[in-house]
Amino acid sequence: MKQTLTDKVAYITGGSKGIGFGVARILLDNGMKVAISSRSLEAAQKAAASLSADPSKILALESDVSTPGAEARAIKAVTDHFGRLDLLVANAGVGHFAPIETLTDEEWKSTIDTNLTGVFNSVKAAIAPLKETKGYIITIASLAGTNFFANGAAYNASKFGLVGFSQAIMLDLRQYGIKVTTIMPGSVATYFNGHVPSDADAWKIQPEDIGQLVLDLMQINPRTLPSKVEVRPTMPK
Repeated sequence: MKQTLTDKVAYITGGSKGIGFGVARILLDNGMKVAISSRSLEAAQKAAASLSADPSKILALESDVSTPGAEARAIKAVTDHFGRLDLLVANAGVGHFAPIETLTDEEWKSTIDTNLTGVFNSVKAAIAPLKETKGYIITIASLAGTNFFANGAAYNASKFGLVGFSQAIMLDLRQYGIKVTTIMPGSVATYFNGHVPSDADAWKIQPEDIGQLVLDLMQINPRTLPSKVEVRPTMPK
């Protein structure tokens, strides 16, 4: 039984570009209403305008997920505007890569505060409205949450932690009818860590591919929960 998504509401953190933007486009194209956030309101508004000119379909928000209280305000803005919340896509993330000898306190804190604590902040703020709709939480982790690598101490720690966090809250929240999935992508053509996507990234997963995966998860029969999904390019470069 495919689930209808018409007029359901999604909130996507880090939605002004990359994976978050690609997910927003796919969900909008399939009848959902979408709120996207960014640390820059201007960036969120620019992205929202390129996605839809209809304010009844799209909402741009400023929120730094690592800031206490910011996500509570963002979720309230979503429910005030749209009247409900059906899906949280916890996507906002940063990356600092350095050997442990040179990794700074600030780089460690920024990575953990955004990639792990930031998801905690988003999830905590979303639980109450998601209980009402028996909604869905999708966290965007990484294959770096299971595969460690040199210079990845901060990033690996944040993504290993996010995978564990997501699987634990999946067990906590399913009693309320809230589903939780963590998506663990390999190489994706995004602006992450200062990269600018180009034709040279054609071999990588594209943001809209993650959007299609989110769509598929939303439409699967509710009796089935893919709690952890690994995806990678079919043919690595």
